[in-house]
Amino acid sequence: MAFRAKGFALSLQLTKGHFMQRFDNTFKGVIFDLDGTLVSSSLDFKALKQAIGCPSQHDILTFVKQLPKTRSEQALAIITQAEHLDALSAKPLDGALALLDFLLLQQIPMAIVTRNSRRAAELKIERGALPIDQLYSRDDGPAKPDPSCLLMLAKAWQIAPQHIAYVGDHHYDVQAAKRAGMQSVLLSKQRSYGEQHGASFIFKDLVELHRALPSISLCA
Repeated sequence: MAFRAKGFALSLQLTKGHFMQRFDNTFKGVIFDLDGTLVSSSLDFKALKQAIGCPSQHDILTFVKQLPKTRSEQALAIITQAEHLDALSAKPLDGALALLDFLLLQQIPMAIVTRNSRRAAELKIERGALPIDQLYSRDDGPAKPDPSCLLMLAKAWQIAPQHIAYVGDHHYDVQAAKRAGMQSVLLSKQRSYGEQHGASFIFKDLVELHRALPSISLCA
């Protein structure tokens, strides 16, 4: 399905000491991570890794894929159950609904790409009353930082990747955006974390991101 997106110019100023940076980009679509970006999450990945025998320094989903079939299925069931329980208490983060409503009014296509299971992601979207219909979970394609799901959305929207922003709170989100040729918007209270991973834009939270977006006339 093709979208006729209006797009908007993102122009902001970030001051760090006496050093000021100015960015100007045009985004015609926005993709969001889910946990820690749009909704709250209390998943304890350290405990999850211990439960399935995953070394602390390993990526949990990559580890599960490398296990023998029976063990892999058992480990994934443990993860999926934990995600479902987490979804039952999920709430929209500060500024999430206001930002999504703003983008909706500007006719900007939006989607979610998450490492969650589809069942858990749909429940979190429902509980958070998020006005986003398009969702790609790990059940729909390779998990981030693989860029496949991001590129599938770009193709569906018929928008060049460089005109799409991917918003997340983890360096996997930055990596996925880079690999897809998209602009990465990292939400982090530690600016050094974003600079370390080369995020295109760094904001403390969604409220700060929203404030940086210009108002656009719907009649334009």
